[in-house]
Order: sequence, then structure tokens, then C-alpha cells
Amino acid sequence: MFAKLNHVAIVSENFPKAAQFYQAVFGMKTSSGAEPGKAVTVGDGYVGLNINPRYAGRPAHLDHFGIEVEDTALAFDRLERKYPRLKRVKRPGNRPFAGITTHDMDGNVFDISQRDMENRRDMYVENAGVGECYISHVALKTMNPDDIAEMYHEVFELQPRNKQPGDPNHYLTDGHVTLVIMPWDITDYAKSSIIPAGMEHIGFTLADYAAFKERADRLFAANPLMAPLPIGGGPEGQARLERIRSGCALYQHHLTDCDGILLSVAEK
Repeated sequence: MFAKLNHVAIVSENFPKAAQFYQAVFGMKTSSGAEPGKAVTVGDGYVGLNINPRYAGRPAHLDHFGIEVEDTALAFDRLERKYPRLKRVKRPGNRPFAGITTHDMDGNVFDISQRDMENRRDMYVENAGVGECYISHVALKTMNPDDIAEMYHEVFELQPRNKQPGDPNHYLTDGHVTLVIMPWDITDYAKSSIIPAGMEHIGFTLADYAAFKERADRLFAANPLMAPLPIGGGPEGQARLERIRSGCALYQHHLTDCDGILLSVAEK
């Protein structure tokens, strides 16, 4: 496989607490080189989850994802030949996951890196195999899903997964993690507050949902600060919940993290 989806980034109002949430609820691990007080990276053995502090002028949200490729020169050559209007910037060397940042035609930002880049360290060198609970998909909503899916397939060789007839989404996989590309339509939000296009949710796969829920409920009862935000309260909340349920065929169960980031959970 030419490329793998190697990280997802969150901007958090309380990044140390969010990091503890993913460790306690999903069993993710921190890097051995983690420095207290700085952005936190946790991982499942394949995907790194970067939890970054919120800075002035930047909202707290599910921010972007990253792709690791075998050959960055080839990836950029493909982008330049077919998508010459797309620009890119080199990231600071203190980011061990994002060699270069670019975007697709709808403005969805993502990072491109290569394993032997000079700023590769910590979780992105240590990752070596997943456990029973892992990130299995990441989803974004965008204006032109057909064109966007074509780009990620042509440039990065992410492979289409089978889907049900009538499903408007695209499911592109690196063999382990799936990028779900969903259509964004403002009329979908007629009954609730409008959420802009962009990254929507992270999906986890686990061995036993009942055991997972029991463990999570015990944690939230013992530490209410870890509890997720409720979904489905009131008419607007119910409309939002129905949209979540119908939006992605990979959903089975849903919750948020302690900052309100939308998560889906499915059994193997």
C-alpha cells in the first residue's frame, strides 16, 4: 500500500483531560517521549491521535488527519500534475507527525509525511501493531464528495470499499483505516444548528461493545469530568442524533469525548 492514514488531530479546550479520556476509555497509549504541559499524542498502535491545545482565534474541534506515504516526491508529483492549484507548506520540525500540510479541492486540510522524515519521532516511530480497540475510520463532510474521493484514490491509492446501493458516501481504505467522505448539504440541518463542512467524527472498532460500555459507565460515574456530552436531548438534539445515525453506514453506537468530539463505536 502506497499510503496509510497515520494520524488524526483534535484541537481541545482541555487537552490533558481529553488525553486521559482516550487512554481510560479506549486504552490508547502515550508516547514514551511525551512532555508534560505540551500537546499530547496518544495512539492505538497504528494511528496517532494528536490532542492539541486551543490557541486564540482557533476553535476547539476535530481538526484534520494525516497520511504517511512511501514516497513524498511521488505523492507531490501526482498532486502537481492533476491538481496544480493546491498549495502546501512545510510544518515546523517539532511536529513528529506532519512533514508537510496541504489540502484537497474543497479546502479539507491534511498532512503528508514519510516515515524517514527528520521530524519523525515519538508515537510515529513507536507504533507497531494494534490492540483490541483501535481507530477504524475517520469521516469528513464535504461539498464535492465524488471529486474529493477520486483525488484521494488517484494520488494516495486508497482503495474503495464495497457499500450498499444508494449510499452517497465514499469509503476509501488503506487496508486498516477507512476515510469516509460524506456529502455536506446545508438543508440537512433544517431542524438543528448548522455544522460547517469538514471533519465530522472518529470511528473505533472494539471486540465487545457490552464490556466497553460497562467499563466506560463505571469510569464516568467515578469521574464525572470524563463524562461525554449528551446526544439527543430535546427536538434539535433528536434531529442531530437521527442525522448521525443515518449519515455513516459504519455506525453502530455513538458518543462524544469529554470535549464533545463525535465518536462512533462498532464491534468487530
